[in-house]
Amino acid sequence: MKRLAAFATLLGLLALSGCASAPMKPPKTQLETREFQTKEYDTTDTKMVMKAVLNVFQDEGFTVKNAVIELGLLSATKEIDVEKKGEAFWAAFFGGSAATWSKNSLIEATVNVTERNQSVRVRANFQAKTMDNKGGVRDVHQIEEEKYYTEFFAKVDKGVFLEKEKL
Repeated sequence: MKRLAAFATLLGLLALSGCASAPMKPPKTQLETREFQTKEYDTTDTKMVMKAVLNVFQDEGFTVKNAVIELGLLSATKEIDVEKKGEAFWAAFFGGSAATWSKNSLIEATVNVTERNQSVRVRANFQAKTMDNKGGVRDVHQIEEEKYYTEFFAKVDKGVFLEKEKL
């Protein structure tokens, strides 16, 4: 009996040790997030930079909701279909008319363009909101992946270049 208890204890300890996970990264501080959300441009023409950002939004399928030149504020949204047919089928199959599943995602963007000394600073913020098939909100979170902002600013860089060259 003692052997069986010892074996069960050893087996339990081995099972628990196999469940260890990699250490989690601490969340980014607001200052770290702000760093990759912000980019400076070597110009004093805030309207030109705003126009470049506006063009990027339109090129990327965003609908511009608000533009306040005096404040340097732009806001835009983009709707993305995220429905997976298999998920929808099985949810409806097992849940009937009460079933819900992810239907679409709404990306909301705000950009602040500010003149600073001999440059223009652009700060962008993106938020994703996932909605279900009944219009309910499933998830809302700020997009904090540095790569997302790097890709956005690469497009703005090209837009600023095109605006400067009047192309």
